[in-house]
Amino acid sequence: MATDTANKPPAPDSGSQQFGTEGIAPMTRPSRITRVLMGIVAWAEQLNLRYSRVGNPPVYDNATFPWVADIEREWHLIRHELDAVLERQSELPSFQDISADVKTISTDSRWKTFFLTGYGLKSEQNIAACPQTWRIVQKIPGLKTAMFSIFEPGKHLPPHRGPYNGVLRLHLGLIVPEPRDKLAIRVDDQVLHWEEGKALVFDDAYKHEAWNHTDRTRVVLFVDFVKPLHFPASLINWLLLNVAVFTPFIREGLDNHKAWEKRFYTEAEALRNKGH
Repeated sequence: MATDTANKPPAPDSGSQQFGTEGIAPMTRPSRITRVLMGIVAWAEQLNLRYSRVGNPPVYDNATFPWVADIEREWHLIRHELDAVLERQSELPSFQDISADVKTISTDSRWKTFFLTGYGLKSEQNIAACPQTWRIVQKIPGLKTAMFSIFEPGKHLPPHRGPYNGVLRLHLGLIVPEPRDKLAIRVDDQVLHWEEGKALVFDDAYKHEAWNHTDRTRVVLFVDFVKPLHFPASLINWLLLNVAVFTPFIREGLDNHKAWEKRFYTEAEALRNKGH
């Protein structure tokens, strides 16, 4: 008897994706609801591996996602808006100043961000400052997070893994200094090098680390998007990603960003008024 394999989920790729948030400190407010949610997340991660529509490699071939070519085609427009943002680079927030859980892997001021959106929460003023970038990232199916990730000279993120494998990550190279051998990201056992105008797509649920040992700043467009999954994992993933916005850690990050944003744009307005 013939069998229908069209909707059969692919088997998980063999690899070293580990469960649990290695490199990320455990939650310090483990309420009963939080403990239940963490258990659901652990179960969902197994489900996501089993029901992936695109396999589970650490690093993806860009051809897996046809829209990547559209993003790369307009990269120079994003770079132009980035240049304006970097005029006030010293005033941009360090990643851990926005997202406190990042303090377990980064405590200095050499990893800065310029946030556009994350899990349904938007920075309207940052978006207004980068309208072309915002238009371009809207082409990404399942967009969850978009920001500029700014690695200043000497920055090294130690090995760690992301908190959940229901999203994939894209890095679009915008400023990539030489020499090449002093600037890289390692995902699982693959060492990758950014290129200006080129994208890397990887699964941050594999252990990864990144470093900039050059004497110049490296910047990428940092995007998280929903991992394509078969049902029922797709439904569970959608529910978890939409519940995330209500967790104390996401809400705390939003409050931190709003406080920075108010200072940043108030100071910009004061400088404009002083010049008149």
